[in-house]
Parts: sequence; C-alpha cells; structure tokens
Amino acid sequence: MKDILAKAAQIKLVVFDVDGVLTDGSLYLGDDGQEYKAFHSRDGHGMKMLKRTGVQLAVITGRTSQVVTHRMTNLGVEHVYQGHLDKLPAFEALLAKLGIEAQQTAFVGDDVVDLPVMRRAGLAIAVQDAHPLVKAHAHWQTPSAGGRGAARDVCELIMEAQGHLDAELQRYL
Repeated sequence: MKDILAKAAQIKLVVFDVDGVLTDGSLYLGDDGQEYKAFHSRDGHGMKMLKRTGVQLAVITGRTSQVVTHRMTNLGVEHVYQGHLDKLPAFEALLAKLGIEAQQTAFVGDDVVDLPVMRRAGLAIAVQDAHPLVKAHAHWQTPSAGGRGAARDVCELIMEAQGHLDAELQRYL
C-alpha cells in the first residue's frame, strides 16, 4: 500500500471511464431511444472535493451521451472526451493540452478497452467488479464496485496520499 500512496501523491489528473466506473455499467434505453444512466451521488461529491484540492478531472468514454455531458457539467469536469473507442489518443491529447506527464495521472477503468490507457498512466486503478484482465494490470483495486462508490474510493485515496482528506472532511464537522 505504501507504493500505491507514493504513486497517488504524485497525481495531478484523474481520468475516469464512464460506463462501469462512474455508473454500474447498465444502459437503460427508453422506447424513444433516450439513454439513461445512474450515477452515485457520493462519487460526485468525492470528485468535487478532489477538484477543490487542485487535482484535475477528466472522463474518456467510448460512448456518447447527453446524460454524461450534463453530469460532468454539474460536477465541474472540464475535460470530457466522448465517442473515443480507442481511448489512448484522447489520453495523449489531454496530457499534451494540460502539460502533464503520464506518471502524474491516474486512470480508472473496468474493461479491456481501458487497458491501453491504464498501462500508460502512472496509477492504474480497476474498480472492484472490473474484468479480471483489468484487475491483473491495475496498481490498485477499489473496495467498491463501479457506480457504487468506486470513484469516491479513488478520490479519497488520492486526497489521503496528498494530505488533503482530513481537511476536506473537516469542512463538514
């Protein structure tokens, strides 16, 4: 765990996959073709707290959804890359745009399409219910499942490693 905390202490950018990470992976489709997703409120609050500490947030997802646009806007996530089945070029473009090195990033994934970015990121994180191959290539695995607190686990790990968790939680006491 000491190695994980050392990696987490260096993180300046956290990139999340959406389906299976910020959601439980279920896709709800209405008769009209409208897509619905469920996001966990504690995940969102963790992301807001982490952002307050100066860590930047992004999402890279293979699907395109107005629901994701709306939720990320609500959370203040400025870097939203949708419709990227091959996520690595979007990741590289994001690093160049922000002037951040790959080892200063964490990527949170759940399925094999996330592996190219996970293998490039400084801290590769798999959600608890990720595909076994993703877990095998992760530096750390969240205690919670995707869409069920995994993002909050990640945010708190990084805040703890960077010495900000107690101050963020103290705001509510």
